[in-house]
Amino acid sequence: MIDGTVDGGGHAAAIMDRIMPNGSFLGVDWDEAMIRKRIAERKDPDRERYVRGNYADLPAILAQEQLPKADGLLLDLGFSSEQLEQSGRGFSFGESSRNEPLLMTYDSSRRSVAEIIREEDESSLADIIYQFGGERRSRAIAKAIKRAGKKKRVVTSGELADAIRSALPKNYEHGRIDPATRTFQALRIYANGELENLSRMIDGLKDVVRPGGRVAIMSFHSLEDRIVKQKFQQSAKEGKLKLLTKKPIGASSDEIAENPRSRSAKLRAAVLLSI
Repeated sequence: MIDGTVDGGGHAAAIMDRIMPNGSFLGVDWDEAMIRKRIAERKDPDRERYVRGNYADLPAILAQEQLPKADGLLLDLGFSSEQLEQSGRGFSFGESSRNEPLLMTYDSSRRSVAEIIREEDESSLADIIYQFGGERRSRAIAKAIKRAGKKKRVVTSGELADAIRSALPKNYEHGRIDPATRTFQALRIYANGELENLSRMIDGLKDVVRPGGRVAIMSFHSLEDRIVKQKFQQSAKEGKLKLLTKKPIGASSDEIAENPRSRSAKLRAAVLLSI
């Protein structure tokens, strides 16, 4: 079994409870700190291994690790509280993270969000915020970010959050979400090429999962879910996989009460066919 977004390790632990002692588990994550932590905590190095990498590169990772195609693959496209609030890379706009450098990337070779907001012109920045975050006030937010950058370079997550909030009314979304939420999400998705990675992963499933193997993808963003839905449906029409979920599965009311972030979760699953 493969967990392509191992993150805090909750799903990994649940999977291993079911496949051990005779199963084999591979956990992959782009975040090096998450991988180091999982390696330190692993119980069976012979059957449980962790690799830092992009899940879109799983065919190459399997070859590198000399592993066969998997019986199952899980992708959880969300972020744990640990990853958001203790990353040191500016993913969160909370008070405890406001002095973190504005990176929002996992790979140091990629352009940071601080560079993106400085280098993109106002129109392009607004398009990114609207396209990847669905933020209706993207023009006003982009203008405020650029205005703040002219006074002083925006280099921390707190400075970016302050600039975003300055462009929005105090009763924004009736207080349901922080005004910075959608813009931070949009910039993170854009900076890491997350939608491209997801598309590439689904297109290459036959090189990762064996015929008869199962794939489950949990998304938290409408753009991600749309990609999964459309690609699964197209592959089903072509006879490449069988859908296990005609409609996405959401979190139960009990789970939402315990973990409010799960309210936007959508799980879709399929079985790969032999052709």
